[in-house]
Amino acid sequence: MWEVVYITSNSEIANKIKEELEKVGILAKVKSISQEGKEGYFEIIVPETDVNEAHNIIIEKGF
Repeated sequence: MWEVVYITSNSEIANKIKEELEKVGILAKVKSISQEGKEGYFEIIVPETDVNEAHNIIIEKGF
């Protein structure tokens, strides 16, 4: 099961978070949840077993 660990309205930030998580071996996906023109919201999702570690990395990296 996949769990949401972060939501942003910036696709660049979503992709940077995904890259940071993958650097430490956490499988991550960016999922578009709302799109209005060029704006939208993006979820970063990870397997539920990695949620705590993912949150720690997101905080550590300052997102």
